[in-house]
Order: sequence, then C-alpha cells, then structure tokens
Amino acid sequence: MQVEAFSVSDVPVGGGSLCLIAGPCLAESAEICIKVAEEVARVAHELGFGYIFKASFDKANRTSGNTARGAGLEAGLAILQAVKDRYHIPITTDIHLPEQAAAVAGTVDLLQIPAFLCRQTDLLHAAAGTGRPVNVKKGQFLAPEDTANIVAKLRDFRASGILLTERGTTFGYRTLIVDMPGLEIMRRHGVPVCFDATHAAQRPGGAGTETAGVRESIPAMCRAAAAVGIDALFLEVHPDPARALSDKETQWPLHRLREILEPVAEIHRLVNNRS
Repeated sequence: MQVEAFSVSDVPVGGGSLCLIAGPCLAESAEICIKVAEEVARVAHELGFGYIFKASFDKANRTSGNTARGAGLEAGLAILQAVKDRYHIPITTDIHLPEQAAAVAGTVDLLQIPAFLCRQTDLLHAAAGTGRPVNVKKGQFLAPEDTANIVAKLRDFRASGILLTERGTTFGYRTLIVDMPGLEIMRRHGVPVCFDATHAAQRPGGAGTETAGVRESIPAMCRAAAAVGIDALFLEVHPDPARALSDKETQWPLHRLREILEPVAEIHRLVNNRS
C-alpha cells in the first residue's frame, strides 16, 4: 500500500526519507533544550536526517505524583518557541487534553498523542482539528493491527498528516518488548511509521517510584527497526541523563548520539537502495 507522506514544516515524513524526532524528555529549561537542539541538529544534518525537535511541557503520566511534571503549558511553550526561533527547526510535543490542542498548535508543528491516550476520540479530534499533522504513539496494550481504527478516526477528522509510532508492547509485569513486524503491519494502513527506541527500553515502575530501563538495548533496537523499514526515529536525549528530571535510565547521552545514528543511516540507505 502506498504511504501517505506529509511534511512537518520543511521536513518530509515518508516518501523514502528518514527523519529524526529527538530532544529531552522534559523541557526542563531553555538552556538544556537549546543545547540539545543545537547538537542534534548538527549531527542530523551531517548524516542526512530531517530533524524535528521534541520536548514535553508537561509529563502528565508519571509513576509517582511526587515527581517533576514540567514547567506547564505557558512556560513550557515559551521554551519550545525559543528553540524554534533560534534554530528555525520544526517542533513537536505531546498533549493530554482536548482543550490543549489549539494553544499548543500555535507553537508546535506536529502534535503528539501519548500511548495511553491513543484511543481517546475527543483528543484525536481536537488534534486533527488544529490543521497540524498528528503523531500517535501505539498504546502498550494495543495490537499493531488495531491501529487501523486510530488511522480511520484521524482520516475521518481530516488530519493533515498521520504518523504511527511503535514504543513497545506490555509483556508481563514491568517489561516491554518490540514486535518488529508490527512496524510493517502499521505501515500497511497507508501511513508512515516511527520507532520510539528510548521508550521501548523502559521498564515501567521498575524503580519503585520511577520508571527504570535498559539504556544499552537502544542501539540494537534502532538498527533492527531501520532494517525493517521506518520513516522516522524517535529518541529522547539529554546532556546528563543521570540528572534528568524524567526517564533518566532511558534517555540517550547527547555526546553519544552519532553512535546510534550512523549505523541507522547506513541501514536505511541499504534498505532503500540509495547511495
């Protein structure tokens, strides 16, 4: 089936290209976001990736109510706007409530729907109604075949672009696995697919009041996804993951970004028969 490619600002999604969606898990500060955006943009450009910066203004789904959630809507969007103004790159962030969609769409270029909310019809409707393309993370509880219903909803709501993201499937307690053929299944719905490697490495609730994870499994999963065939790669990266305010066990160290992206770029070229 032909994939319905689209663009996020000037970054193509689908159509044989491979874009990178990356940034810190949480928009902790303008300083951190700007530092990450500058380095990721440089490496992505050198390796031929289109780049979309990502950070969350609010982490509404946390293991504990006592952990950091973020700067909030107004201050968080101000940080994202600062990155956009400085580097002129497209931005994405996640929304959790329908009433957030219009306000967030005024700043960002791609709206992200969290995995646990992937079937919330009102949220999908509000996101599509902004005119921004929509990236939906497949719920950890959902079979890849069942994402057809998400795509159908967004098409009914006339979304300007649809991206489906694989971020792992629940396997027993506190464990996620990645069904790599599921990427192909989701792509058969006629939309581009993304692989979220850092969230796929999580062990939900594995650290008591925090999510644990296996960071060193991330490169192998990225290479495997690239070999299957993806249109986008999602990574959360941080200058000092051990001190990150969220997902500190699975955010990828900023200084090691090229280590992941070089083989992914090469595998993508081989899969697409491009020199």
